[in-house]
Amino acid sequence: MQIAHDYRVAALTAPSALAIGNFDGVHCGHQYLLRRVIDAARAFGGVATALTFDPHPTRVLAPDRAAPQLMGLDRRLELMAAAGLDAVVVQRFDTTLSSQPAREFVEHIVLGLGARAVFVGHDFRFGRNREGTGETLEQLARELGFEAHVLAPVTEGDAPISSTRTRRALADGDLALVRTLLGRRFDLDGVVVHGHHRGRTLGFPTANLATPCEALPRDGVYAVRVRAHGDPEGLRFDGVLNLGTRPTVRAGRSIEAHLFDTDRDLYGRTLRVTFVKRLRDERRFDGLDALRAQIARDADEARLALSQEPDDEP
Repeated sequence: MQIAHDYRVAALTAPSALAIGNFDGVHCGHQYLLRRVIDAARAFGGVATALTFDPHPTRVLAPDRAAPQLMGLDRRLELMAAAGLDAVVVQRFDTTLSSQPAREFVEHIVLGLGARAVFVGHDFRFGRNREGTGETLEQLARELGFEAHVLAPVTEGDAPISSTRTRRALADGDLALVRTLLGRRFDLDGVVVHGHHRGRTLGFPTANLATPCEALPRDGVYAVRVRAHGDPEGLRFDGVLNLGTRPTVRAGRSIEAHLFDTDRDLYGRTLRVTFVKRLRDERRFDGLDALRAQIARDADEARLALSQEPDDEP
């Protein structure tokens, strides 16, 4: 997949079918939109392209109200490539872009990318003061000679699939709903860093993770699958992970995973952690012996849960 970090340097070799959006989470609604773009591009021999923005517009326009992002840009691009796109244009969002009138945005950027057909979600807004709507896009399409497709929301149950709904499900610890909304299990990438090494003294050494991921599951204990991201050996581990404040030892907030049946040195490595099952809330225990016994029970429960779930992650 071709990636361009400015619409002016995107080297598209044919007219494009263009999806426009932030695509945080690349959830099932986003995936449907991208499939429509790919189908349209294949129909007229064009380039299936997405235009996305970094940072998220709310980080620039209303940083105090910006929601935690479900993933970083690299993971977003990885999933967009997996969806089958030919190209993604990552447009820097700044105050200059935000002040551009809606018509100018279409004339300069959308048509600058050779768009023959444009696909957006029902709540798409663009241009200065969010003046452009789906209806605006359709009107400009008629004037300027391209197709505009404003798609109805994809629903699950009685509500639309959205990044906001996914964040709420994560905050509730509802991994089953998150998986339904995303079309895959939730995962995060993190670098293994040194902690206080208390896990080792308890007999359960842990990989402490520093992650740029902002939207996290509810604090608690989880059965997880872990792989060394981008590792040619394809290292994979099962494990049990604690996310929270570690109240028994009062060690502060952390994400730490005990990986089963390995003693590998993983410091400095990037691990991708896939959350498979929520086991329990985090809680305080009366001393280290009680904590040690509970970790052993958690590990046993995680092994059982993982043995019953197929490893369907790529």
